[in-house]
Amino acid sequence: MDIALVTGSSGLIGSEAVRFLMGMGLTVCGIDNDMRSRFFGEEASTRWNRERLEKDYPDYKHYDCDIRSEEDMERIFKEYDKDIQLIVHCAAQPSHDWAASDPITDFTVNANGTLVLLEMTRRHCPKAVFINISTNKVYGDTPNDLPLVELETRWEIEESHPFYKHGIDETMSLDHTTHSLFGVSKAAGDLLVQEYGRYFDMKTACFRGGCLTGSGHSGTELHGFLSYVMICTLQKKHYTVFGYKGKQVRDNIHSYDLVNALYHFYKNPGVAKVYNMGGGRHSNCSMLEAIQLCEEITGNKLDWTYEEQNRIGDHIWWISDVNKFKKDYPDWEYKYNLKKIFEEIHEGLTQRV
Repeated sequence: MDIALVTGSSGLIGSEAVRFLMGMGLTVCGIDNDMRSRFFGEEASTRWNRERLEKDYPDYKHYDCDIRSEEDMERIFKEYDKDIQLIVHCAAQPSHDWAASDPITDFTVNANGTLVLLEMTRRHCPKAVFINISTNKVYGDTPNDLPLVELETRWEIEESHPFYKHGIDETMSLDHTTHSLFGVSKAAGDLLVQEYGRYFDMKTACFRGGCLTGSGHSGTELHGFLSYVMICTLQKKHYTVFGYKGKQVRDNIHSYDLVNALYHFYKNPGVAKVYNMGGGRHSNCSMLEAIQLCEEITGNKLDWTYEEQNRIGDHIWWISDVNKFKKDYPDWEYKYNLKKIFEEIHEGLTQRV
C-alpha cells in the first residue's frame, strides 16, 4: 500500500494535494489541527475544507495533530512505517505580520515542525520522497534592490536585466537582507530539508512559492492575497493596500498547477532540490491590477484605502523563473492563467457563501 502523508491537509495546497494524490491512486492521510483559525481568527478556519474532504473521500484519514509534537508524529509515522512513499509538507504559519506578534510560535511551527517531520521520515521511511512547500520570502527583500521602473499600474524590472524575460531564478542570495521573522523561520525549514537530503541521501525538495492561490484558500487580511481581495470585493468589505503605491507585483500560481508539479517530482525525485515555483511571466499582476480584475468579475466597486507603510520584508516585484523545474520536468505545464484563476476563486466563494 502506497501512503502519502500531507501536512496542513485542510489548507489551500494541502487539500489540493489530498484530492490530486487520491485521484492518482495513493492512500492519503492528512495532518491538520486548524491552527490557521488560531493565527487569523474563525473567518480563516479550514474546518470547512476538512469536512469537504472527508465527505468527498471516505477513505481519506485525518489526524487532528500538531506537527511540533514528536510523540504524535512518531505514532503516525510508526503506524504506516515504510508504506509511506511521500510526504507533502504544507503546514506552516504563513504571515509576515503574525510572526512578529508571536515569534516563538512562528519559528517552532515553521522550523521545529519541519525538523520533527524530517527526523520521523529518516527513522521510519527514509526512502520516501519529502517535499517542502517553502516560499520566496527566504530571499528576504533582496528583490527590492533590483533595477525597477514605475509604470502606470505596476512596478516592472528594467528590460535589460537578465531577470526580465523569465523572472527571478534560484541564484538569488539569501544573505544580507531583511527577511521578516516569517522569512527566517521558513528559511530555517528550507535549509533543513536540503541538509537532510544531502546528509542522509534522502529524496527531498523545496518549492519556493510565489503567490499560491485558488478557490480552496481561506483568505484573510494577513494571508491569502487574491482570495481576500476577491472576498472584500464580493462582500463589499473594506480593503487596505500597504505601500509601494499598490503597484507591487506578484506572480500567481493555482494550487492545482503547483500540486501537479509536486507530483512530477515525486515520480522522478532528486536529492536536496530547490525550485522557484510560481505563475512566472505566464500569470502575474500588481495589486491595482488585481483589484481591477475583481471589480470586473464581481460587478462591484472595491472600497479600499492606501497606507504608505509597506509590510516588513515585503517584495515590490516578484516573478518566479520556473525554467529550472521545466528543464527537469518538461512534461509539466500550466493549466490556469490569471483570468481563469480569478474566475475560479470567485466561483468557489459564491458557492461557499
